Amino acid sequence: MRELVVEADGGSRGNPGPAGYGAVVLDPATGETLAEAAEYIGVATNNVAEYKGLIAGLRAALDLAPDATVRVRMDSKLVVEQMSGRWKIKHPDMKPLAAEAALAFPRDRVRYEWIPRERNKHADRLANEAMDAGKRGEQWTPRDLSAARAAATPPPSGPPGDAAAGAARARAALAGTGAAPAGTGAPAADPVAATAATAVPTVPDTGPQDPSAAAPASTAPAPAGSAPARPAPDMAAPATFVLLRHGETALTPEKRFSGSGGSDPELSEAGHRQAAAVADALAARGTIRHIVSSPLTRCRQTAETVAARLGLDVVIEPGLRETDFGAWEGLTFGEVRERYPEDMDAWLASAKAAPTGGGESFTAVARRVAAARDRLTAAHAGRTVLLVSHVTPIKTLVRLALGAPPESLFKMELSAASLSAVAYYADGNASVRLLNDTSHLRR
Repeated sequence: MRELVVEADGGSRGNPGPAGYGAVVLDPATGETLAEAAEYIGVATNNVAEYKGLIAGLRAALDLAPDATVRVRMDSKLVVEQMSGRWKIKHPDMKPLAAEAALAFPRDRVRYEWIPRERNKHADRLANEAMDAGKRGEQWTPRDLSAARAAATPPPSGPPGDAAAGAARARAALAGTGAAPAGTGAPAADPVAATAATAVPTVPDTGPQDPSAAAPASTAPAPAGSAPARPAPDMAAPATFVLLRHGETALTPEKRFSGSGGSDPELSEAGHRQAAAVADALAARGTIRHIVSSPLTRCRQTAETVAARLGLDVVIEPGLRETDFGAWEGLTFGEVRERYPEDMDAWLASAKAAPTGGGESFTAVARRVAAARDRLTAAHAGRTVLLVSHVTPIKTLVRLALGAPPESLFKMELSAASLSAVAYYADGNASVRLLNDTSHLRR
């Protein structure tokens, strides 16, 4: 079931006085604006305007996705507590508005959350635009959001993860050969060996652009005469992980291996600027509810910058740390090739091979990343969580979600301070919604 975020606000210049409301519907995975509503309502109180903003937001969500679940975020403690059923509605003007709001969207699929005023700026801006228009004797005019809605089109009604018609065709083809569709939870086989001739990976950038370690979906044929297993239905709103690679360190522009077994570098000045830029972008989206970070310094510093901007705490998850690259730590790809050519060839050929000197294989990395993923999805069902991590863990999460073989990681680029997103459903399916977004660094 799809989830939408509704943010609503209302204001009165006089209380009572000239009043207006604003509401916005957001995609929680991407932060995209899907719908906006605002209106000048004449002379009214703040509370009346806030309720009318809520009603408009819920109706806009219903128009977009009648079967969705909705998370309402408002800075009105009164409205949030009354609509959650924790406070009684005593004022006669509020009772009919609360009843109207309860009918605007199926009540059992709406959750309410209070947020500070500074995190409700979008709806507040719309309310003020409506009041300004009313002062001029006009009504607020909505902008065209058709492109944003098209970009955030929900998956088809089939198994979660089918983000395009091509996915359905691919699933049908896999079913014909007995292969398990990606994300169905089928047992994993041994990793497919990647050969050095497949592709030369991008030279490392604070953790190499490397093959991930997890095994591909099983390709064992189904028993003769058996029908392909039907994918489990979508069971609930997904846990959505927004994946943030940390900002640059001094090693990043030099493209050196930098894992969990090296010097644990701090962010450079450029890295701190990148962290601030991504914090601003995430604050504007307003969908992050929790922040989880790798224990390494560069991730913690990036996460703390975002957390300070969003008013959230940072939780450390050891499973999100970067690969231990052993004796290769601090070296460039070319230097490793020159000093340890046989070990490098073995590493490129198999996800089971470990770097020289007791490093960590990508198979081992995938096991701990998958275990961390499972812990986090269980803890954050239905929520949007920021995971601050590194090249290998993020690419591993994406690869596992796609059900792609280890060598597919050679074909993914992951820039410093980039954002990706994966949604995880209760039935085990996953949907990759974003990869390597750096638009926030170009503003």
